[in-house]
Amino acid sequence: MRRDFGSVLSSGSFIVEADGGSRGNPGPAGSGAVVFDASTGEVLVEVARFIGIATNNVAEYVAIIAGVEQVFLIDPSANIRVRMDSKLVVEQMSGRWKIKHPDMQQLAASLHEIIRGRVVQFEWIPRELNGHADSLANKAMDEESDSVKLFTKTQQEAVPAAPIAEFNSESPSSVRAPSGVTEPLTTVILVRHGRTALTESKRISGRGGANPELSSAGIQDAKTVAKELGKVGRSSLWSHLPEIDAVVASPIARTQQTARIIAEELDVVVSTNDDIAEISFGTWDGLTHAEAESLDPEIWKSWQGSWQVSPPGGESLEVFDQRVGNGISAIVTEHAGKCVVVVSHVMPIRGFVKRALDAGISAYWRPQIAPCSITIIRFWGNQAAETVVLNSTAHL
Repeated sequence: MRRDFGSVLSSGSFIVEADGGSRGNPGPAGSGAVVFDASTGEVLVEVARFIGIATNNVAEYVAIIAGVEQVFLIDPSANIRVRMDSKLVVEQMSGRWKIKHPDMQQLAASLHEIIRGRVVQFEWIPRELNGHADSLANKAMDEESDSVKLFTKTQQEAVPAAPIAEFNSESPSSVRAPSGVTEPLTTVILVRHGRTALTESKRISGRGGANPELSSAGIQDAKTVAKELGKVGRSSLWSHLPEIDAVVASPIARTQQTARIIAEELDVVVSTNDDIAEISFGTWDGLTHAEAESLDPEIWKSWQGSWQVSPPGGESLEVFDQRVGNGISAIVTEHAGKCVVVVSHVMPIRGFVKRALDAGISAYWRPQIAPCSITIIRFWGNQAAETVVLNSTAHL
């Protein structure tokens, strides 16, 4: 991940973004700090510290100490600009406000000792610009543990662990992939909507039917996957991916509702693409499989595995495939060079997988796509594609 900080400090300089939080104030508290190379905006270190029972301001001081200590491990003579959204701590460390709280006095004294004789500046930033450090503070509180993640200075992703050791952040990862790819990379994170009453009762639910909203379990599904998506480009299994820029959803109620929950967590905007709506099941919508088969036994038998047969009043795979293909092309083109979450349904997500694998008709029934599962595909326009994750449900 790279950040543009403009013209700051000088060569051999670093940015520390720091934040702390307390659930109860005082209550269980955590600190987060991110170290950046000031000249490139490249992330070098992420630190999360669980403190125990403390106030927000104490946690904020601990965050600064954690960040600057990491910088001086990299370069003992470094210049540092500390950025945070706590006006109180910035003014206190800049010498303009007095420090009255005993715990904060002790931490401030420790910090002054660490930075004595070094160039360290303090800058206030709005809260919305300090989300990375805030997410690390919340991680510490959620997990009640400490963590330090080191990044290379020449790569956007973390020093790779074994599962992603062969991941290429710019080009197709396989050495067997055709060379000469020139189109920009679009990272597409596909999320199926959360559960509905029809999902839970194992009834057919397509485009143009009852259009149910999420059930209470489905709302929780969406909140859970939203939290997981907040880690993309930052931590956990997804630290090697770019951060999310946008959310695109099908026009159907359950996907729109899921997308809004995700977008609120990520602080991005939701747009709608009609072509990635679920396939239409016509008069079978709302029925169980057994009920649909009983209603139209001959059509049901010929429809299974067919490219051209459609349910009464519904869509054939041939028609649907053309529609969802248009949606895929539009999304990849519109978000070229970006990372986008696409909130859709079982069949459109299988359509993305089919396109990525250059697969045949069976791609429309072989992959399992669970509610609020995560599937990740990288597209270089129409030139190349790479399936990174299929139907990940570990977060659920």
